[in-house]
Amino acid sequence: MRKAIMAFGVAWLAAIAALASPSGAAQTADAAHGQQVFATCAACHSEKPDAIGPSLRGVYGRKSGSLEDFRYSNAMMRANLTWNEDNLRAYIKDPQAKVPGNRMPFGGLQGEKDVDDVIAYLKTYR
Repeated sequence: MRKAIMAFGVAWLAAIAALASPSGAAQTADAAHGQQVFATCAACHSEKPDAIGPSLRGVYGRKSGSLEDFRYSNAMMRANLTWNEDNLRAYIKDPQAKVPGNRMPFGGLQGEKDVDDVIAYLKTYR
């Protein structure tokens, strides 16, 4: 009986933690909202040849510093990242902490929901 109560308690705590967690199962990323948030990013990350930043079309799953038509910083070239959820999340939240010395003049997004939604949008941005 005692083991059953403890197992129930552990399962209950895990469920509460998932609901309270910003990236928990209870939160669903909204790509449409992510597209709206991304509009601020698009000021620099556009498809224009003279864009300040590289195109982010197809960025999810791509290697950092890998577009041939963009001149990346040495820091980004050396970063050797694959833009997956974890790397994107860390970079979107604090670009300088994730890739020290990169040239992106952006302080990062602070809202967990905004970050999750932008990543959801970037997964669809092909």
